[in-house]
Amino acid sequence: MTISKELLDELLKGCERPEDFLGDAGPMKELKIRLMERMLGAELTAHLGYEDGKDAPVGQGNRRNGTFSKRLKGQDGEVPIAVPRDRDGSFQSELVKKGQTRIDGIDDKIVGLYAAGLSVRDTRAHLEDVYGLQVSPDLISRVTDAVLDEVRDWQSRALERMYPLVIFDALRVKIRDADSRMAKNKSV
Repeated sequence: MTISKELLDELLKGCERPEDFLGDAGPMKELKIRLMERMLGAELTAHLGYEDGKDAPVGQGNRRNGTFSKRLKGQDGEVPIAVPRDRDGSFQSELVKKGQTRIDGIDDKIVGLYAAGLSVRDTRAHLEDVYGLQVSPDLISRVTDAVLDEVRDWQSRALERMYPLVIFDALRVKIRDADSRMAKNKSV
């Protein structure tokens, strides 16, 4: 699916400055919230062993049990998310742990791992080394699959024909005049 020009116009309606798009009321924050909620849903699916909307395996008493609201603080301010839960209360999210109140740059880290083309094994090692998260390869695959549609939509978005680029370059030169030294910037 490609993002149509009309959809982009609708998303950018009323956005005159970057803060309008990237700020608290902007669509970028909502996209981050929805991606996190989708990843949390994928984690619960991995925990329960069946997809959302499908019937649970026969004999399994643990089922999905709605969501609870949680507010996380990060670089973009407070982010309200809906964390899924199960009936037994045995679901422990690796993305948002119990008692966690901060998510400093988690979205940038996830996008960075995906953009770097890390394999499941590399992603697992990175999450364990840097963040202390021990996750299974199956969970990483499920989380990646859950966000894949949004990533494909973003990758296949319509681009402008031309993007203007301005490069400023200068050379810092120390000049000795009679009894003083001065540093001047010379444009190249």
